[in-house]
Amino acid sequence: MKQTFRLGTFRGIPVGMHWSVLVIMFLIAEILARSVLPTADPAARWTAAVLVAVLFMGSLAAHEFAHALVARRHGVRVGSITLWALGGLAELDGEPATARADLQIAGVGPLASAAAGAAFAGAWAAGHALGAPVIVTASLSWLAATNILIAVFNLLPGAPLDGGRILRALLWGRRGDRASATRSAQRAGMVLGQAMIGAGLLVLLLSSWFNGLWLAVVGWFIAGSARAEARWTDLREAAKGLRVADVMTRDPDHGWAWQPASAFVQDVAARSRQTVFPVVSVSGDPVGAVTVDRLARVPKQETGVTLGDLSVPLGSDRIVGPEQPVEDLLQMAPVAGGLVAAVAADHHLLGIVTTDDLQRMMRQTGLRRGSPAPA
Repeated sequence: MKQTFRLGTFRGIPVGMHWSVLVIMFLIAEILARSVLPTADPAARWTAAVLVAVLFMGSLAAHEFAHALVARRHGVRVGSITLWALGGLAELDGEPATARADLQIAGVGPLASAAAGAAFAGAWAAGHALGAPVIVTASLSWLAATNILIAVFNLLPGAPLDGGRILRALLWGRRGDRASATRSAQRAGMVLGQAMIGAGLLVLLLSSWFNGLWLAVVGWFIAGSARAEARWTDLREAAKGLRVADVMTRDPDHGWAWQPASAFVQDVAARSRQTVFPVVSVSGDPVGAVTVDRLARVPKQETGVTLGDLSVPLGSDRIVGPEQPVEDLLQMAPVAGGLVAAVAADHHLLGIVTTDDLQRMMRQTGLRRGSPAPA
């Protein structure tokens, strides 16, 4: 979930939001203004509705900040915090070292939402006692109830919800095996998501189409996220103990930055099984990558175009050594045509690592374990 709008930083953590936040804020304000807040003045009603929507997103941000701060206290780096339509996401670059740390990182989120709910409930009680306008007490009441509902919902035992993380931490502490505990929490998340989809469709058919559709969408997200996390866990387990040299495609077809593209197509690309080719400099260092599709778009009569003109540059982090752990590559998105990294040493190209190489690694791990690898 990428940030559409950058909001700033909080204690060194980049904070932003996805464009879908604007949609959900509009829907919340619409529902509050038309159905929840009791006042005849349209201007006051809409002003309060927008303010409540902003406070609601702020409480979601507090939930994610709580995760992030506790994670950093346990030595886990936080890449960013992003708000989006179904809540927020604290991107943790790493895993906690112990089950106890995992439990604290997961549990503090619902605790923060419950604390926000209690704070809004206290403000509602004070406002009610002091005779505050009904639109104010109604707004505070909605914020209190919604935050408490979020706290309870997040405690449901299935990944990727906080309750799933709590379940993983408890199973990890009991079994002493993080991978096994993670898979159990992910399976619980898939079951939970499928159950919510079924319940949502039933509600949609029998009573409220909006509530049913929303429940089904949330269930679809939970099931899909749990399934994606399961694939990610299997990938990390398969990569354990492997070096880049163990999985790379050795001695790949490649071109030179100064080489005419038309000559490379005729002499190499047209006969190769590769879909992406590393491009090296005069010194022999990989500097870029060019795909078959990009080469195919160059007119044959343009003889002056070189591979350097067509290639996507490779950053220094995409040039790895053969002894580097494969796990270091798993966070990297493909640069071009499935190319994850080029492998080089002493100004000499040794190989490339592509998404196909990583998938082959998964299949071979499944064969060694005697079970089929996930798709």
